[in-house]
Amino acid sequence: MAATARVPGELLPHLRRARDLADRDYAQPLDLGELAATAGVSKYHFLRCFAAVYGRTPGVYLAERRVERAQDLLRATNLTVTEICHLVGYTSVGSFSAKFRQLVGTSPSVYQAKFAEHGAPRIPGCYVFMHGLSDRNTAISEKRGPSRRT
Repeated sequence: MAATARVPGELLPHLRRARDLADRDYAQPLDLGELAATAGVSKYHFLRCFAAVYGRTPGVYLAERRVERAQDLLRATNLTVTEICHLVGYTSVGSFSAKFRQLVGTSPSVYQAKFAEHGAPRIPGCYVFMHGLSDRNTAISEKRGPSRRT
C-alpha cells in the first residue's frame, strides 16, 4: 500500500483556490506551475497535496473538466468536434479525441451523433460564439473586466 501525503489543514483553502482556477479557466493553457503558484506552494508539493486531497493529479482533474464541458457542448450545440476541441482548451483534435474516448468510452463524434438523434433542439454554434455562451469567452471577458480585482 502506498503512503499518502499528509496535507496540512491550512493548505486546503489554497488547494481549493487552485482547483477553482482549473474549474473556471479550464479552456486556458494552464500548467502545473500556474496552479501551484495560485496555491502558493512549489510545483511538486502542490502535485502531491492535490493528488492526496482530490484523488487525482491536477492534469487529470483538468482533463476531466475539459471533457465534461465538451460533453455538454456536444449534446447541446451544432458545433463541430474540432470547434469544441478548441473551445475546451485542446489544441490537437487527436489528443482531444483520445482523452475523450478514454474518459467517456466513445469518440466525440459518436457521442454527438447519439444525442443529435434523440436530443432536444440544438443551439446553433454561431449563437454560442456571438453571445458568449462558451466558457472560454466568459473567462476571457472576466479577465478583462473590473471583477478580477484583488
